[in-house]
Amino acid sequence: MNAIVNDWMDNWLVGLGMSQDLAAFVKMFMFLIVAILLSYLSNIIVRRLIISILTTVIKRSKTKIDDIFLERKVFNRLSHFAPALVIFFLAPLVFEDYPALIKFFRNGAYLYMIIIGSLVADSFINAMHEIYVSLPISKHRSIKGYVQVVKIVVYFIAIILIISTVFGESPKGLLTALGTAAAVLILVFKDTILGFIASIQLSANKMVKPGDWISMPDHNADGTVIEISLNTVKVQNWDKTITTVPTYALISESFYNWKGMEESGGRRIKRSVIIDMKSIKFCTPEMIKKFKKIQILRDIIEKKEKELDEYNKKYEIDNSVLVNGRRMTNIGVFRAYIGAYLHNHPKINNEMTSMVRQLQPTDKGLPLQIYVFSNDKRWVEYERIQSDIFDHILAVAPEFDLRVFQDLSGYDVVRLLDSLPDHLIK
Repeated sequence: MNAIVNDWMDNWLVGLGMSQDLAAFVKMFMFLIVAILLSYLSNIIVRRLIISILTTVIKRSKTKIDDIFLERKVFNRLSHFAPALVIFFLAPLVFEDYPALIKFFRNGAYLYMIIIGSLVADSFINAMHEIYVSLPISKHRSIKGYVQVVKIVVYFIAIILIISTVFGESPKGLLTALGTAAAVLILVFKDTILGFIASIQLSANKMVKPGDWISMPDHNADGTVIEISLNTVKVQNWDKTITTVPTYALISESFYNWKGMEESGGRRIKRSVIIDMKSIKFCTPEMIKKFKKIQILRDIIEKKEKELDEYNKKYEIDNSVLVNGRRMTNIGVFRAYIGAYLHNHPKINNEMTSMVRQLQPTDKGLPLQIYVFSNDKRWVEYERIQSDIFDHILAVAPEFDLRVFQDLSGYDVVRLLDSLPDHLIK
């Protein structure tokens, strides 16, 4: 077909009185103008007509999937193929007498289509990822690492095709040459390879996902995961700073994932108050009478009194000496009170572990640890509940003739000096 058109144009121009060389040049110039006009016209038809109609149809549709492809400019980038294809197929007709120009323009159009194709693939991948993110499963599995790997493969193929076109080498030959440089590539892309493997392990084992609260003290990360990519994991700390952690660090190092706590029925409260051991003693009848007036302790003390009386009578204990038999202590009653107080607290989950225990005594005193779970896991509310509980415990300890230990302060020294007689101070 090209030969027929070219022969007809040659004969027509020669018939007008032109020389063969001039006719060939004029013919090329005329075909070039036609090719440019057709290329421009194809661009207008595709972008301004077809894309406009497609955009109208997509916006009227009920599904949101096609809207995502439109927003990611998949169709707009596809439209760039039209003028490139016109140039590619018309080049032999326009430059029939100039083989070098045919090759130049066809290669140029081919390179342009490779670049446009890679950009279309990039937009398509982004659109597919956005669709995936809108699905419920994306909350449990992040695929951004896989998406980045696919993009790398796409651009790698595009670069190979571009190089092979420019230098006239086959893609197979280039890949063979690259194979010999595999060791260098592995060294250069070490972090990317490690990140890719780590992304697979994180996703497959459900170790972490966007939205999880993680803590990595070694990387100063303590907050919510906002993004998992091929090479990095972004964590927004509670002070709103952003910490970037290498993806493979989540595999090679330990980290805390608080997801289990958030999905459970409560958030743990584990804190101690230190009791001055010199304030611990047996309960006197007056103290027991006083403790019975505490509403949540009445039944507990009466039950304990009955138990101790039966024991002491059974073994004929001499009650005139306190160390004989079994006796209630103020620290024991205090523990019972805290346990009952926590059991009746509306913000404590009694279906989870709940206990008040003594830890190993130290030179500071006797640690009395509260180990319970609040039923409200929100950070601010959790801290408020914990503070309210310990406000009460610290305030009520003196009612049991117990002292909470703290180191001496300047105020304590002043009070001690004020209590001394004047002659001792002088």
